[in-house]
Amino acid sequence: MMSLDRRTLEIEMQQAGRLPPGQSLTLKFPVLHYGGIPAMNLETWQFRIWGLVSKEVYVSWNEIAQLPKVSLMMDLHCVTKWSKFDTLWEGLYLHTLLDALDVQVDQKARFVVQHAPQGFSTNLPLEVALGENFLLATGYAGEPLTPEHGYPMRGVIGAIPGRKDLPDVYLWKGAKWLTGLEFLAEDRLGFWEEAGYHNEGNVWQEQRIS
Repeated sequence: MMSLDRRTLEIEMQQAGRLPPGQSLTLKFPVLHYGGIPAMNLETWQFRIWGLVSKEVYVSWNEIAQLPKVSLMMDLHCVTKWSKFDTLWEGLYLHTLLDALDVQVDQKARFVVQHAPQGFSTNLPLEVALGENFLLATGYAGEPLTPEHGYPMRGVIGAIPGRKDLPDVYLWKGAKWLTGLEFLAEDRLGFWEEAGYHNEGNVWQEQRIS
C-alpha cells in the first residue's frame, strides 16, 4: 500500500510541476552526510559571522534561541535523486539574524560560505542566501532538529510551491551543523563542489556534476 501511495503522490507532484526531472518522490527523510555526526554542546556552541561584514561576531545558542523564528514549507530535492514534498521548517532568515546583530554586509560581498565541523563547507551566491527559500533552520516538523539532520542549526534550501521566481538548488547547498558564515567578494568552492559537484546545483537543469 505504501508503494502505491508513494507512486500516486509522485504522479500528482509531477502533474503539478513540482517534481524535477530525474527525481523520485520519497515518503521518508533519508539521512546523507559526509563523516560522523559531530557532538554539539549548547553551553559552548558558538556561531561565527565574518568576512566582508561591518564587524565579526560570535553568537551563543541562547542568543539564537531568543530571536523571532518563522515557519516555512518547502519541497526538498537531493542530488542523489530523491525529493520530499511539503516539509515544514522553523528557523531564521539570514537577514533577520544580521539585523538582530546589527551586522551590515559590505557591498563588495557576492557570496556566502556556510561552515560546519570536520572541514565541511558549501557556497551560495549572497542573493540566494538572502532569499525566502533559504533558512537557518533550528526545527523540523514541529520539533527541534535531531542530530542526524543538523542539530542545533543547519542551512536548508528548497522550493516554495508556486514560487517560480526563486532559484531551486539541491539540498547539499544547505550545510548541516552550521558553525559559521563567511562573506566573500569572490566565489570559493565548498567541500562537495571541490569533489566534483556542480557549483550552482540548479535542480531543474539537473546540475549535479560539474
